Amino acid sequence: MKWEVFRQAKKKDYHTHVGDVHAPNAELARQYAQIMHARRKPANSLWVVPRDDIEEVHADEQGVAMGGTTQKEYRWATNYNTDETFAEEIEASQREQEEAERDLAGVDE
Repeated sequence: MKWEVFRQAKKKDYHTHVGDVHAPNAELARQYAQIMHARRKPANSLWVVPRDDIEEVHADEQGVAMGGTTQKEYRWATNYNTDETFAEEIEASQREQEEAERDLAGVDE
């Protein structure tokens, strides 16, 4: 049985795939992983996972969208309405906010 090994070098680091081991059970897989992937380089922890239990989502699959598909037009100022009616709406909103702040200040005094 094939087991995939992920190694964490230091606490709070991500586990990264470092290779695999062949072992008939989990206990031997852990021992082989420790010997092969943590003997020479310092490691904080190892994840040893049966290869058959790892699920994969591939970008080529139908209906899968990963990365680069997020709509980010909000980042460009040219996509916002900046005509006069919009400016009037902003001024009205600012007046309402100022009135609310004055009313609130009058209540506190």
